[in-house]
Amino acid sequence: MRDHGLMGETVQVKARALSVEEAIGNPEDDDFPIQKSKERLMQADIRWALGQVFTDQFGDYEGTLESILTAPLTNTYRRAVFIAALNAALRHLGRIDGTLHCRDEEPKQCATALSEHIAHRYGKLKIAQVGLQPRMVESLAARFPLRVLDMDPDNIGSEKYGTVIESPDNTAAAVDWADLLLVTGTTIINGTLPNFMGDKPVIFYGTTIAGAAHLMGWERFFVKST
Repeated sequence: MRDHGLMGETVQVKARALSVEEAIGNPEDDDFPIQKSKERLMQADIRWALGQVFTDQFGDYEGTLESILTAPLTNTYRRAVFIAALNAALRHLGRIDGTLHCRDEEPKQCATALSEHIAHRYGKLKIAQVGLQPRMVESLAARFPLRVLDMDPDNIGSEKYGTVIESPDNTAAAVDWADLLLVTGTTIINGTLPNFMGDKPVIFYGTTIAGAAHLMGWERFFVKST
C-alpha cells in the first residue's frame, strides 16, 4: 500500500455503524443477527472504495490509513476499524471483491450456492459452522451432518432447522467431530480465529475476512462481486 501512495498521503477513513437497512436491505426473513441489534456492520471508505466488518463494538472513526494500520490492536473496536480499513484499501487497489454484505434476498442465494460448492468440492461430509448465519444453516442442514457454534447467549440451546445451536465451550469437540469447518470472518475481530486453524480444512465466509483471507491465502466463499 505504501508503494501506491495510500500510506504516505493523508487518506481520510471513516468507519461508522450502519443501520440494518443500509447493511442488508429488506430481506423477507427477520432472523439475521444484525436485525437483533447484537452486531453492526462498520464501513470504511477510502477513495470511494468500501470495506465492511461485523462487530459488536462499533462506532465512528476518522484518521489516516497509516495511523489506523500502525495503531495497537488493543480491543475489538480497534481491530474492527483496522480490518475495515484494510478491506477498503485492498478493494481500492483491486486486490479483493466481496467487501460489502449481501442485501435483500442475496443471503439466501449465497447460502444455496455455498451448499452446492461444498457438495461439488468435498462431497458428503460433516460440517462445523462457526457463527449462526440462518440461511446457511437452513441450506446446509438439509444436505449435511451439521453442528453450529455461536457466541450469542440468546441463540445457544435453541434449535434452528433441526440443529441445536451450541456454546463456544463445545468448540474443541465440534472441531474434532467435523470434516470441514465453515467459519465466520468475525473470528478475526473477536480473537477466536486461532481456535479453528489446524489440520481440518477451513472455509471462511463473510465480508469481514476479505482482506485477511487474500493476504494469508485462506479459502473464502462469497458470491456477489460487491
